[in-house]
Amino acid sequence: MDDLIQELKKVLANSFAFYVKTANYHWNVEGPNFPQYHEFLGNVYEEVLGSIDKTAEEIRKLGSYTPGSFSRFAELSDIEDELKIPTADVMMARLLDDNERILVNLETCFELSEANHQHGLSDWIASRQDAHKKHAWMLRSILKNK
Repeated sequence: MDDLIQELKKVLANSFAFYVKTANYHWNVEGPNFPQYHEFLGNVYEEVLGSIDKTAEEIRKLGSYTPGSFSRFAELSDIEDELKIPTADVMMARLLDDNERILVNLETCFELSEANHQHGLSDWIASRQDAHKKHAWMLRSILKNK
């Protein structure tokens, strides 16, 4: 069960980092497709934000405390911090890469959840996988032929 809890903490940290990066891009994106990118990024970061509290609750339901500081999230996350304002195409490519990292994390968490007979948690993780697969599809579509 400890492996599951640690992997779920990583899901929380990755989700928070992805949310912050996507919000940053939403606020700072520029270019000829600004209205579409701004709206798309807003939708993504709001969807991810909506999952963060539930992730923390799932950790608590397993009897553990949640990480709750920037330093702890940075320690746990696979998502690199963004310190510059890249072009829109670079933003989308970086988000696609980060989204793939989250999908790998979610797959590992799902497998551990099933191994620990936490089927309700598995259902919720599967819903997160579906959400991130949709984000990946849209990001790939934006980047096609770039």
